[in-house]
Amino acid sequence: MADSRPLWTSFQEYAMRYTPAALALSMLAALTSSVGYGAPYQPDPRSVVLADQGRSALAAGRVQDAIDSFEAALAIDPGHVAVYLDLAQAARDDGLQGKAIYYYRSALEREPGNLAAISGEGEAMLEKGAVEKARRNLAKLESLCGGNCPETRQLARALEKGPSAAVLTAEAITPETVVTQN
Repeated sequence: MADSRPLWTSFQEYAMRYTPAALALSMLAALTSSVGYGAPYQPDPRSVVLADQGRSALAAGRVQDAIDSFEAALAIDPGHVAVYLDLAQAARDDGLQGKAIYYYRSALEREPGNLAAISGEGEAMLEKGAVEKARRNLAKLESLCGGNCPETRQLARALEKGPSAAVLTAEAITPETVVTQN
């Protein structure tokens, strides 16, 4: 049997029945999407104090004390990106460029556009002798902030100087052949 109600009445019933549910779902979607736009990240105050102690120790030349303070700060607040940058600088000061690159990349995982981390990683790569990778970081910085931002200028100056003299290539080291008789 065919429905004898007019089309307009069917539409009104449909709208009255589903409009409240559609409005509730729309409000829920708006509320959950706005959660990402909350207040900016605030590091734990204890982490800030430990990071400050670490910076003081690093400035005084006590690299291991600085690293200990920075690691304690990260244990309290693993999301504190500035501490990763401080740890990377301490590792570079200690001659551990590979470890510094790890910390710069950890900072970049948390803040992909962090200019200081990109520049520092490029400098650490240059110190290890990875000139082309450092140039890629410079190109990335230039695309993000242009040629006049401090991070770009700093990495460009480091690239102009070239890698440190301590970097050796495999060709530079020639083994001496020693023949022994059994």
